[in-house]
Amino acid sequence: MDGTIAGKRKQAADTSKWRPQTRAVRGGLIRSNFDETSEALFLTSGYAYASAEEAEATFKGESAHYQYSRFGNPTVSMFEQRLAALEGAEACRATATGMSAVFYALLALLKAGDRVVAARQLFGSCHFIVSTLLPRYGVEGELVDGGDLAAWEKALSKPTQAVLFESPSNPMLDIVDIKAVCGLAHKAGAAVVLDNAFATPILQRPLEWGADVVVHSATKYIDGQGRTLGGAVLGSKAFILDKLQPIIRNTGPSLSPFNAWVLVKGLETLGLRIERHCANAARVAEALAAHPAVARVLYPARKDHPQHELAMRQMSAGGGVVAFDLEGGKPAAFEAFNRLQLVDISNNLGDAKSMVTHPATTTHLRIGAEERARLGIGDGTIRISVGLEDADDVIADLVQALGG
Repeated sequence: MDGTIAGKRKQAADTSKWRPQTRAVRGGLIRSNFDETSEALFLTSGYAYASAEEAEATFKGESAHYQYSRFGNPTVSMFEQRLAALEGAEACRATATGMSAVFYALLALLKAGDRVVAARQLFGSCHFIVSTLLPRYGVEGELVDGGDLAAWEKALSKPTQAVLFESPSNPMLDIVDIKAVCGLAHKAGAAVVLDNAFATPILQRPLEWGADVVVHSATKYIDGQGRTLGGAVLGSKAFILDKLQPIIRNTGPSLSPFNAWVLVKGLETLGLRIERHCANAARVAEALAAHPAVARVLYPARKDHPQHELAMRQMSAGGGVVAFDLEGGKPAAFEAFNRLQLVDISNNLGDAKSMVTHPATTTHLRIGAEERARLGIGDGTIRISVGLEDADDVIADLVQALGG
């Protein structure tokens, strides 16, 4: 829904000239007649009409009046418009969770008999959608090594309707060559869906590299404080309005207005937080690389990352997540986790608080040991989402937990 609320506005500005941080604070701003400075929260399920004629025009699509908060809500619209401005997209639709954003983006592109090709370096639930769920409904799913362009070329040598990948990936921070894969996908007739949750639009804008659709788990860095769930799908107006909106309207994966309000406020500080996340993560990665108990550290901004050059070509910094392997496998990982005094054990990420995850026994448990091995996830693999604490305190806690 692209409706507006009657209210005073400043003289219209050329928002296309705004820099990212200004878009994050001012994009999509709508004020009511009360002229509030903090965005209004519209906790309403329905809307009234001035006349029967206005109601009819609204349902015919001839009026931008809001109908029902399952279809659209002013607070949700502010979040959608602000994120679209930041991501450089024509349009956005918010969803209840990040996983619903991924699923509905694919659902808008696929039907029985179609084909989707995805990087196997996916979050566990995304892996399930491609490998298990969509095939139940007649959609063929094929997984390839996201970093292997020859594998992409082979998989995309026959007609394909959708391509899905994360870059950086969860949890091993694999990087996909966005421009190259998008080129191959488009030759095969496929639309590219890229999960940008790890990089955020502050570090990477996939549409500029050729992606057709961008999805976010707003639960992560966009909220940034572990308060709420949310997701978003961004792309062209034709895709969002003609293909995605009818599905969302009639099936209801809607974002709560309250959650949208939290996410609107989260976007205001996203740039500041990401800068600190990146700085802290870089220091944590350096400290881990020097620790004798650590066999390997993966962080895109480090020169020893296998795809460092590509990562830094597509991203402006390394992000807030570090992956590393312990020499002692699962026993060493569990022992270290149980010694932590500051860093939390959690399967979430993107929080102001630092959090560690053992992917093999949590987020990627259900894909099985064989597939985890193909992804490079070992029993000693740990993912740390580095928060906003003082980096020295995070490092000290990790060192003591690792027995340093």
